[in-house]
Amino acid sequence: MAAVYASVDLGGTNIKCAYGDESGRIICSDCTPTQSHEGPRAVLDRIAGLVNALSRMADSSPAGLGMGCPGLVDVKNGTTKFFPNLPTQWRDVPVREILAPQVGCPVYLLNDVRMATLGELTFGHGRTAGTMVFFALGTGIGGGVAIDGKLRLGPLGAAGELGHQIILPDGPRCGCGNRGCLETLASGPAITAEGIRLMQTGLAPKLHELCRGDASEVTTKAMVEAACAGDETVREAIVRAAEYLGIGIVNVVVTLHPDLIVLGGGVALIGDLLFDAVRRTIRERVHMFPTDGVEVKPSQLGENAGTLGGIALAIKGGLR
Repeated sequence: MAAVYASVDLGGTNIKCAYGDESGRIICSDCTPTQSHEGPRAVLDRIAGLVNALSRMADSSPAGLGMGCPGLVDVKNGTTKFFPNLPTQWRDVPVREILAPQVGCPVYLLNDVRMATLGELTFGHGRTAGTMVFFALGTGIGGGVAIDGKLRLGPLGAAGELGHQIILPDGPRCGCGNRGCLETLASGPAITAEGIRLMQTGLAPKLHELCRGDASEVTTKAMVEAACAGDETVREAIVRAAEYLGIGIVNVVVTLHPDLIVLGGGVALIGDLLFDAVRRTIRERVHMFPTDGVEVKPSQLGENAGTLGGIALAIKGGLR
């Protein structure tokens, strides 16, 4: 029987687990609430239970497990270092030591966005790229860099924090403690916050109609609908955020000259309005060399990028 591999995505709200094979085919999957308030050991026991339940469903035990984590991890020793958004921050938790005996296979850790980058590199658009840069655009902005077909991690596994490059030195305060990070200007909350402002000041009548004046209903999807329906101010807000993203991408392009930029996450679903502005910004702002060979594409794997990254991590036996 062909080997199967397990992938775990540890999130603040849910734990997602899937089994897949070397071709990237997902065999089965399931999820369970994280209940992070119970502490790391209880969460890890819950992960083990979920993995073992899928083993019974797949009628096969995994040959390895790749786990995406929402923060900094020690990839060599399989311990967590700092999860800013989970209780206790998971400092120095020996995840591999605790989890591996319970699931009966080797366990490998990686930052969750780097894991999505690895998924895109292994099973998505990155298969044919020499150097690929991945931007995960959602509640925050994360990223990953693959040079000559190999994921670049750096000494702490933290290389690729693309959302925390400074775009406006005196810009909005970021959760990381800095000011003017790309994340404060082009993440989902940054875009929708401007949409709410426009709606509440009477500058976005179509958005007001679509959301019935309810700020909690404003999403990037609703903003795109409003822009297409005639709210020019909303269109301008989306394009401005896309141009900030484009400037961040320009910084990466002139540093690495990648073959491929991949945009994933919910904000990337804005579509042409976002991608057209990003591509235009690259053309207008890179003058040192031609950028015709730099492609900008939406993620081929979509919401499965992280899942398949965990499968790839397990197949490779971890990254060093």
